[in-house]
Order: sequence, then structure tokens, then C-alpha cells
Amino acid sequence: MSHSVEIKNLDLSFGAIDVLKNLNLDIAEGEFLVLLGSSGCGKSTLLNCIAGLLEITDGQIFIKGRNVTWAEPSERGIGMVFQSYALYPQMTVEGNLSFGLKNARMPKDEIASRVARAAEILQIEPLLKRKPGALSGGQRQRVAIGRALVRDVDVFLFDEPLSNLDAKLRADLRVELKQLHARLGNTMIYVTHDQVEAMTLADRIAIMKDGIIQQLAPPSEIYNRPVNKYVADFIGSPSMNFLEGTLENGSFSAGAVSFPMLGYALEREGVSGQASFGIRPEHIVTGEAVATAPVQLDVPVSVVEPLGADTLALASVADTPFWVRLEGEATLKAGDTLRIGFDPARGSLFDAVDETRL
Repeated sequence: MSHSVEIKNLDLSFGAIDVLKNLNLDIAEGEFLVLLGSSGCGKSTLLNCIAGLLEITDGQIFIKGRNVTWAEPSERGIGMVFQSYALYPQMTVEGNLSFGLKNARMPKDEIASRVARAAEILQIEPLLKRKPGALSGGQRQRVAIGRALVRDVDVFLFDEPLSNLDAKLRADLRVELKQLHARLGNTMIYVTHDQVEAMTLADRIAIMKDGIIQQLAPPSEIYNRPVNKYVADFIGSPSMNFLEGTLENGSFSAGAVSFPMLGYALEREGVSGQASFGIRPEHIVTGEAVATAPVQLDVPVSVVEPLGADTLALASVADTPFWVRLEGEATLKAGDTLRIGFDPARGSLFDAVDETRL
């Protein structure tokens, strides 16, 4: 597999503060990679290092096999789309799309064909004569993407491009970005703090915390086999439920609740001691399905949140808040007792000290 972008032993410090630490990352040709994490984790900083907007302290960056560590942004073969649309307000859409190409002294017919192709791909042909002030947020973001598209580059960098849009537009543009990637086949590196964007768009997700990549894997693996408690907690809404207790002889105990970890594949054989058991709200069953579940509990419900397609209930297990996702419009109210069941094999065990997966 050929690599589109390679990052080797990258360090970035601002004075005494280390922002990125010995970071290594290989991104395959045509891959859609999402950098995911909370604010301040270093994801946008890493993107800016790849773009050449920040000078790195140590390490190397390769794009298409070429060492671009000290190359200017314009020489790196990248197109960048920012959170702010950064369009020229006095120019038409067509002017915004062609501006960079004119500066590069590209022939007029080549500029016209590239602008026409980008406008067709992004379905903004009717907007070409308008100015940004006459466009909606979604249309402006399409133009910003188009400006990267006309450069005909190998790698596209997206820095939270949808976070300024409302929820409906975000969902629509997410679909369009996925279709755009399928059509173009270019490498795309996408920064977001929105886990739904990450799960739906990515071929692989790099979850970052404190300048370090915690896990780099396809969305399904990150969802089902998180490498540590931070990743487990970050992915999923509501996030994973955790019970703090002990693991002894293959059984987990938390307060009055105890169950054998049948079918759970331990990463390390024969581990015991303090541990956290995590299970996702959607992996908990109710109703008739409880009868076949390996673990069955009666739990008090304190909060009910109807969401239309499903209902969330906040229960309590071993004096710990425990979210349960029920299908449909469940007839449940605060104060009720709910019978739940789950399979420990679908859960995750984490070390109580270093929080790595057991």
C-alpha cells in the first residue's frame, strides 16, 4: 500500500509547552482519515503542521514520498478548507474559485474548465455570479471546498469545516463530503470534535489526547474495542456506562452486582484486581430479550428522555448512573423499576490504574 502522507517522529513545542510529542502517522493513498478529539488535544495543530502553516520542532513530513518538512504551503500539493469560509466578500463565487489559479498564472481556458468542474461536482453552478453575502452558510462552505478542489491537489485538509452550520445542514454536507470522496478518490484528512462526523466519514479515526494519538483504527474497531477508557468514553452518545469494581477468577464485582465475564476475550491472561467494566447503552436489552441475557438486573429509573425513534433512561446500577437505550416510544417514567439485561462479552474491561483495555 502506498502512503499519501507520512509523519515521522513529529514534535511541536511552543516554548516550554510540548503540544505534539513524537507523533507517527501513515495515511494511505485515497484514505479518509479523521483526527478526532476534544479542544486542545492537538488535532488542528497537527493539520497545520501538515499544511506547512506551523514550523515543527522536530521530525519529518512526507507527502507522496516527497519530504516537505521545510516546503512552503503552496509547494506541498495540498488544498485546505477552514472552519471559517474565508471567502473574498467583494468577489463573485466564480472569482473566489479562480483567484488562486489566476495568481499562479494558469491559462484562462484551464481556469475555466477547473472552475466549471468544481462547480458541477459541488452543485454550485447557479451560484457562480453571486457574491458570498447572498449565499447561505452551506453554500459558502461548498464554495470554500470548491476553492480547494480547483487546485487539483493530492491531499485535502479539512479543519472543522461543518461546525459553523446548523444540525440539518451539517448532516446534509456530511453526506455530500462522503460522496465527494468516493467520486474523487483523493486523500482527505479531516479534523473534528464531533464523533458522529468521525464515525460516518472516516476510513480510519485517530483519537487524540494531549498531543498523542490514543488509538488509530476503523470506526467499528474504535466503537467495539476501545484501547483505553478515554477512547471508550469519548465515542458514543450517551457515552459508555462504567462500573468500578474488581476482577477475580474471571468474574467482575461492583457493590452488590457480580457476574462472570463469559465469552470476553481478555487481552492479558490471568489478570485480576481493581478494574472498570464498561457497556454501551445500546448493548443493554429490555423487555422479552432480558430472559436470554447472561446478566439480568432490576434497576430504578430516575430520568426518561424520549427522542422519538428511541428513548433514553437513566438508571442506577451499584449506585452508579447507568444509561439504557430503549427502542421506540417506551412507556416508562421516572421512579419506575426497569428490568435490564446484557452480555458481558459485549462490554469492555479496563485497568483501574492506567485505564488500558484488559
